[in-house]
Amino acid sequence: MPLQIYKRGHVYWAKGWIEYNGRPIAGPYRRSTKASSEEGARDWINYETERQIRRYVVGDEPSKTFSDAIMLYNASPKAAKQLIPIVEAIGDLSLGTISAALLKSLGPKLKPKASTDTWWREIVTPATAVINNAHELEGTPLIRVKPYDKFERIAQDKRRGKLSRVERTPADKEWIEAFCRAADPYNAALVRFMFETAARIDQAVSLEPDDLRPHENKVRVKAQKGHPESWITVSPQMMDELLALPPKRPKNRKTGKLMKARVFGYGSSTGYNTRWKTICKRAGIPYLSAHPAGRHGFFTELVVRQGVDPVTAAKAGRWSDPNLPMRIYAHAETDEADIRARFRTNHVQEDPVQTPKSKKSKKE
Repeated sequence: MPLQIYKRGHVYWAKGWIEYNGRPIAGPYRRSTKASSEEGARDWINYETERQIRRYVVGDEPSKTFSDAIMLYNASPKAAKQLIPIVEAIGDLSLGTISAALLKSLGPKLKPKASTDTWWREIVTPATAVINNAHELEGTPLIRVKPYDKFERIAQDKRRGKLSRVERTPADKEWIEAFCRAADPYNAALVRFMFETAARIDQAVSLEPDDLRPHENKVRVKAQKGHPESWITVSPQMMDELLALPPKRPKNRKTGKLMKARVFGYGSSTGYNTRWKTICKRAGIPYLSAHPAGRHGFFTELVVRQGVDPVTAAKAGRWSDPNLPMRIYAHAETDEADIRARFRTNHVQEDPVQTPKSKKSKKE
C-alpha cells in the first residue's frame, strides 16, 4: 500500500510503503510527518519518496558530517563563536557516529578548567542544536543528551579546585541605599531601576528616551530570553529619576562610532562593572554585579522579606514559571546557627492550673 496520511491529534502521520515501478522499496512506515496541515504532510511524503527512490537507484549518499550540519544551522553570533572549537574537534565525524557520551566528553578536552554547567551551556547545548536541526531538515539521526549529574559536577569542581553554583547574596534595601549615596545619578538610577523592576542589565542599558512614557509611568523593555518586548510600570519616583538624566551617546567599542542616545549612558551590558566596583569600595559595601543587585534582589525582597506570594512576584518580574525563581533566587535569610540554637532553647511552659483536691468523704 503506497504511503497514506492520517491525522493523530493535531499532527498528520504517514503509513504504508514507498513504491518504485509498482514495487515496494522502503517501509513499512508508521511515522509522524510533524505537519499540522494536510498540505505539509503531502510535502513530507513527496520529499521522503524522492529521497528513498534516489537511494534505491543511486545508492546511499555519503553520510552528513557535523561540518555539513553546521552549514544548515542559522547560528547567532554568540552560538557561532561557541561552535568554532567544536567543529575543529568533531567536524569530520558523521552525525550517526556522534553519541551523547561523545558530546559530554568534549568538555574536559575543550574547557578543562570550566564547570559542568559551562560545558553544558557552551558545548553540549549548541552542538545538540546543530545535530537536531539537521534531523529536522534532512532526516539525519536525532540526539538526546542527559545533563551532567551532581556527582560529575562535584568531581569536576574538585579537579579544578573551585566550587560551581556558589550561592550569591542578593541586594537588600540597605545595600541599595548605601550604593546610591556613593554613586553618581546615572548609576544610582540604574541600580534602583533594576531592583524595582527585575529588568536584566542588557534591557536596562538599552533604554532610549523614546522607551519612556512619563504620563503613564511606563518603560519599554526589549525582548529577551523568550519573552517579548513589553511595557512595564514603574513608580512615579522612579520615572522622575529617569527623566532627570540627560541622555548620553555612548561610543561603540568595536567601531569607535557614537551610538544612539541612551538613558543610562552605557553602550554594552558589561560597561558598568569597573564603575560599580569603585562605587562599592567607596561605599564600604561588598561588590554585587547587576544580576544579584537587580533581578535576584527583586525576588528575594518581595518573597522572603515582604511576604509577597511567589506567583504575584514572578508575574511582576516577568518569569513564566514561579518555580524557577523560587528554586534559584529565593534565599532563606535565617542564620544556620540560629536554627541549631532553637533545639537548645528551653521553652517557657505555663504553670498548670492548681485545682483544689476534693476531700474524700470518710465513711462513718
